[in-house]
Amino acid sequence: MRLILASASPRRAELLASSGFEFTVRPVDVDERHHPDESPEDYVVRVARDKAEALADECRRTGSAVIAADTAVIARGEILGKPADRLDMVRMLKLLSGIEHDVFTGVVVATPDQELATAVRTRVSFVPLTIDEINWYIETGEPEGKAGAYAIQGHAARFIDRIDGSWSNVVGLPIATVYQMLKRVRA
Repeated sequence: MRLILASASPRRAELLASSGFEFTVRPVDVDERHHPDESPEDYVVRVARDKAEALADECRRTGSAVIAADTAVIARGEILGKPADRLDMVRMLKLLSGIEHDVFTGVVVATPDQELATAVRTRVSFVPLTIDEINWYIETGEPEGKAGAYAIQGHAARFIDRIDGSWSNVVGLPIATVYQMLKRVRA
């Protein structure tokens, strides 16, 4: 079955490719704003589902399976998406400094006749950060476009002392979960 990745994220594509999947990338644009009474799990699954639905016609036409995902960082009860600007990056990194937080990725695998959806949670612990460390990290350019303003697979690894759960989930796509979902839709 042909796979389509409904994402503009190069990290998601790298994770899938390095895990041996062959796929086509089709970025989609959906509303990623959080709705007021939505839990983090419901939020990421809704956005992932919207991404998958944006490719439903292509999925039906080609008999493909669509993989869609959305990731959010939750710290002190706040959902941290992609930072708006440098000040937002500083704010987010200060919020994450010295605490444990959750990373949720909503994953949807959809075929013309089936849809599976789930949210995967990983717990991440940051060491305390100084303002100099925060400024240095922002200067690397890495926080741009990243949920929670950090990339576990990059320079931010020096700030993370432990995780509980899937590492690839924090990057943006829980590969073992995707693999199990694909096995179920192909069965």
